[in-house]
Amino acid sequence: MRSLTVSAESWPLHSPFTISRGSRTAADVVTVTLEEANDIGRGECVPYRRYGETIEGVVTSIQRLEAEVAAGLDHEALANVLPPGAARNALDCALWDLEAKRTGRRVWDLAGLETPRHITTAFTISLETPDAMETAARAEAARPLLKLKLGGTDDVERVRHVRTAAPGARLIVDANEAWRPDDVAARLQALAGLGVELVEQPLPASEDEVLDRVPHAVPICADESCHTSADVASLAGRYDYVNIKLDKTGGLTEALRLVGAAHTHNMGIMVGCMMGTSLGIAPALLVAAAAEYVDLDAPLWLAEDRTQSLQYAGSVVAPAGPAVWG
Repeated sequence: MRSLTVSAESWPLHSPFTISRGSRTAADVVTVTLEEANDIGRGECVPYRRYGETIEGVVTSIQRLEAEVAAGLDHEALANVLPPGAARNALDCALWDLEAKRTGRRVWDLAGLETPRHITTAFTISLETPDAMETAARAEAARPLLKLKLGGTDDVERVRHVRTAAPGARLIVDANEAWRPDDVAARLQALAGLGVELVEQPLPASEDEVLDRVPHAVPICADESCHTSADVASLAGRYDYVNIKLDKTGGLTEALRLVGAAHTHNMGIMVGCMMGTSLGIAPALLVAAAAEYVDLDAPLWLAEDRTQSLQYAGSVVAPAGPAVWG
């Protein structure tokens, strides 16, 4: 008999994290625990209001599947009873972890993936004034890749200040849908001149058809516009990359399908995350092996991570040990 436990948790950040849609001071997550005999599998998700999710709603959605879980719910059946999103992510990853614990094999082996390796992640500079972002970037200037949160009229100035503070760092930026159609071309051109390598989701997903007519002076990555493998065909040509987040795909199972779809359409891959703990980031590390850009720094923003946590050395994160996940 398989049992299900669902809990809501809040993990304080060491400093506020701000994007164009607002600020947060804690990582609010939902954790799923599956227990069968003496084996335990866990998964974590981050409900996101941008997609109509709440902690309470996700907890309820998962708890409603208690009977199905007890009866032996698997990845395929899960995809038929929950839509892509946070709730399905936590359950899907818990199922992978449980299978690993029951079989004594690692998830990467079960999924037919290569042995994971150490990965270099971007480090995110939170949205602030140009001067404040310059100060933050100077403190992190030794990191090889910085990701800048943008979303205001001073975005080019923000990047210019960061470039001054961290001249040796590679830069990518994320507008979180905050730009407008008449801003895009000029801003892309200006950011190209500052050495920015990638721009995430410059326009609202509902307006991204404008990108069909805008020269891509910097490659553009779909985030809010891309959730699952079914989205990729319509984005090819409009975007150059897709950002794969397990809280959007609904778990590792669909994330791996999205990798395949991106490759089929000759699109590059970025792997990203919501603000969660090592438990939520560990499955995404298996997808990161296929990515040109990796943004899995959420645990570095926590005041304190889980007891069993991923190991970061600067911006380099080691593969998850079995005590962490998988």
